[in-house]
Amino acid sequence: MLELQNISFQVDAEGQDKEIIRDISLTIPDDKLVVITGPNGGGKSTLARLIIGIEKPTSGRILFDGEDITDLSITERAKKGLGFAFQQPVRFKGIQVFDLIKLATGKNISIVDACKYLAEVGLCAKDYIDREVNSSLSGGELKRIEIATVLAKASKMSVFDEPEAGIDLWSFQNLIEVFQRMREKISNSSILIISHQERILNIADEIIVIKDGSVVKRGSKSEILPELMGTSMAVPGCNKVESVREAKQDVKA
Repeated sequence: MLELQNISFQVDAEGQDKEIIRDISLTIPDDKLVVITGPNGGGKSTLARLIIGIEKPTSGRILFDGEDITDLSITERAKKGLGFAFQQPVRFKGIQVFDLIKLATGKNISIVDACKYLAEVGLCAKDYIDREVNSSLSGGELKRIEIATVLAKASKMSVFDEPEAGIDLWSFQNLIEVFQRMREKISNSSILIISHQERILNIADEIIVIKDGSVVKRGSKSEILPELMGTSMAVPGCNKVESVREAKQDVKA
C-alpha cells in the first residue's frame, strides 16, 4: 500500500516559488487498478515522478507498505517493489530485448522464460527477443516491451505515466488488453496509471481527479466516470465546463 501524507512540491520559476503539488494526501490500496486523471498541467505526471523518486517533495512524506521512502532514490524504491513505465520509453542502443527482460527479473532466466513476458504484451517473441532496443522499434513496440519488463520485475506497485502517449490506435487497443490482463492477475499488488483516455478510465477500480495540484474528486469508476463524461466535472474551484474529452490527449492515428 502506498500512502502520500501532505505532499507538496514547489519549483523556482523566474525567482518565485511555484507550487505544482498542493498538500496531497492519498492512499493507493493493494489489489486495485487506480487511474489519476484531470486537466493538462494539473500535476498528474509530477505526482508520478514524486512517487517513484525522480523528484523529491518540498514537504510531506511518502510511505510504502508502512515504510517511509521519502528520501530513498529511484533504485532503492525499485528494490522495495516500485516499478515505473515512462511516458516516452527509453531506447538502449546495443542492448537486446532479451537482456532488458533478464535485467528486469534480476535472475538468469532462459530465452523461453523471457518470451513468455513478450507474449503477455501481444508481441511475437521470435520476432523481438534478439532485437536491439533502439530506433528501429516503433513507439507502440517500445511501449509494450517496457511493459513486458514491468511484468518481469513483478513489482509490488506498477506506475504508468500516460502509457497511451505516442502510439497508434492498434497498439493502444492492445495496451488496454494488457492492462485488463494485469488487472485480472492483481494479487497483493497495485497498478497506478496516469491517463486522460476514456478506455483506460473505464477499466479502473478507482479514479482520482487532480486539478491545479490538488485532489478534487476520488471514487469508484461507477461514481466518478459518468460525471466526468457528462457536461461538467462539478468540482470545487471549476469556473468553466471541463470534460475528460476536452482534457484527454489524442492518440495518433
